[in-house]
Amino acid sequence: MINMLEQIRETNPLVHCMTNVVVTNFTANGLLALGASPVMAYAKEEVADLASIAGALLLNIGTLSSEQIDNMVLAGKAANKAGVPVIMDPVGAGATTFRTSMSKRILDEVDVAILRGNAGEIASLVDVEANVKGVDGSMEGDKIELAKQAALHFSCTVVVTGEVDVITDGSIVHTVYNGHPWLTKVVGTGCLLGGVVASFAAVGREDLVNAAKEAVTYFGIAGEKAYEKTKEKGIGSFQEAFLNCLFTLTDQDVDELRRTEA
Repeated sequence: MINMLEQIRETNPLVHCMTNVVVTNFTANGLLALGASPVMAYAKEEVADLASIAGALLLNIGTLSSEQIDNMVLAGKAANKAGVPVIMDPVGAGATTFRTSMSKRILDEVDVAILRGNAGEIASLVDVEANVKGVDGSMEGDKIELAKQAALHFSCTVVVTGEVDVITDGSIVHTVYNGHPWLTKVVGTGCLLGGVVASFAAVGREDLVNAAKEAVTYFGIAGEKAYEKTKEKGIGSFQEAFLNCLFTLTDQDVDELRRTEA
């Protein structure tokens, strides 16, 4: 098996992040801790050029505008032409008509390789009734079937995150049990996960389902280790420790601590 974490640190893949203003700094620092090389660029004059030379492109609609979506589509099409995997995070899809329609526009016009969101967000994109509350969407029902339905509908790998994470291409299914609730107490962790998935996709594009599974597992284990180091201190210390764990975690740690099912 390819040690993708080691490969990321050896090759420092360029990850073009078109993400939201709330999480830009945290995402950049998290990807640097992982070993990737993040670039945050949004201007229509350069997004296509950067997307075409990146290892992966992340599209995160957290603080969206019509102009931003236009530029994301421009970057996405350039990435598709260059064979660069596109990772999409439809933040808050289902919460408003605008967010849902713009997410569907990207999925319609860009060949998205990996779609990552919570159950409520993903459900809204395949018109399954769900209860979405801001960026913390939740829903009743079978999350594995939802993920498979979305993967087949959009012809991509889907990552549905939550207490248990589901990764599927519609056929192969992985579930990941690693992680900790404190990851939901720090703004930007979910958005950073999109960047981490993009980093793993950059070095594992020949098997995106496995790349996404490894990314989610690594991320969850870093959260667990950070909690153990800071559970008596609080979430401020947890945020710092989490970045440190992203930096220090090894492939051996991931193999020893993973809790996954296929």
